[in-house]
Amino acid sequence: MNLFKISLKNVLFRPYSAALTIILFAVGVALTSFLLLVGDALDEGFKKNIKGIDMVVGAKGSPLQLILASVYHIDNPTGNISKAEADKLAKHPLVKESVQLSFGDSYKGRRIVGTSTDYLDWYSAELSAGNLYDKPFESVIGADVAREFNLKIGDTFYSAHGSDASAEVHGDHPFTVTGILEQNGSVLDQLLLTGPESIWEVHESHGDSVDKEITSMLIKFKSKMAMISLPRMVNEKTSMQSALPSIEVNRLFELFGVGISTLQIIAMSLMILGGISVFVSLYSSLKDRAYEMALIRSLGAGKSSLFLMILIESLFLGALGTIIGIIIAHGSLKLLELFSSANLGIHVSVFKFASGEGILILAAIALSILAALIPARSILKIDVSKVLSDYAN
Repeated sequence: MNLFKISLKNVLFRPYSAALTIILFAVGVALTSFLLLVGDALDEGFKKNIKGIDMVVGAKGSPLQLILASVYHIDNPTGNISKAEADKLAKHPLVKESVQLSFGDSYKGRRIVGTSTDYLDWYSAELSAGNLYDKPFESVIGADVAREFNLKIGDTFYSAHGSDASAEVHGDHPFTVTGILEQNGSVLDQLLLTGPESIWEVHESHGDSVDKEITSMLIKFKSKMAMISLPRMVNEKTSMQSALPSIEVNRLFELFGVGISTLQIIAMSLMILGGISVFVSLYSSLKDRAYEMALIRSLGAGKSSLFLMILIESLFLGALGTIIGIIIAHGSLKLLELFSSANLGIHVSVFKFASGEGILILAAIALSILAALIPARSILKIDVSKVLSDYAN
């Protein structure tokens, strides 16, 4: 007796009920899995981009905005600061290393950053082609930028004021691509880098006095003691403000966490509804299948065979819903990959499983087994002779 074939036919005999159960299970698993994947991707991406950056210094304003603008390049800067004041801070005994950033222009929506080539070392970036810039209006571009706009070594482009792709173009200062970075999954993939002199010269020609100003400065501390004294000193004794990436990103994740936790509760509720649907489907069908079960018993099948048959049906519905849900979640992640790489500088892998997905799959299987226990128990209690007798009469 092939219990698997019998169980499969029983499921297919009730297609609408089975489909509803599978859909509920799939939606719950898909949403839960997707949230786990997104959480892991955001956590990995945000931590990778702040790795090694102990403090960011910029104009007074929102510390979070300063971090988002200077580290992740997904927000407008809080303003400019004096280069002389930043240079003085860079020589502080507690500062191990620093790199200055100047920006305000873009190319088709991608930010152009004026900085030294030391900035590349902070992200362990390497060139895939060409050379680093060493003259004004030479530029090294990220892998995503090169691929998106089909830019090659020797190509020229013009910057536009601000970050809007339709902003006014500075047509009198062409930039030349001298190098293209290898893809490394950091924010550099989305940037166009040049020397700070290029940024100053572009704006000087438009009447802006920014030759002695920068947008922000990234700092590495010499010791942990600097985290206690240096930020306070910057905030109280200079015209600049300091922001600690580790603290601001944790605050950001706290805000994300509330929404993600709420969605996870909804997702788990949908999955539980799927389990309840499995239970209701199996339990209600047993009344119509009492004669079938009794007949199987009369042909020599034991109680364990009936129990196993009910369990297979439940596992089949749950497993199919889980598989479909996982496929939907990872397929949806492809859309997030396109969005996040373009707007957040975060790369996600469609084929990478989240840390909690294994537990999710085990939970779905356990829920399917639990949903089968009561129906299976009730079918074991049927009186074979009475059911056959009633059916014959």
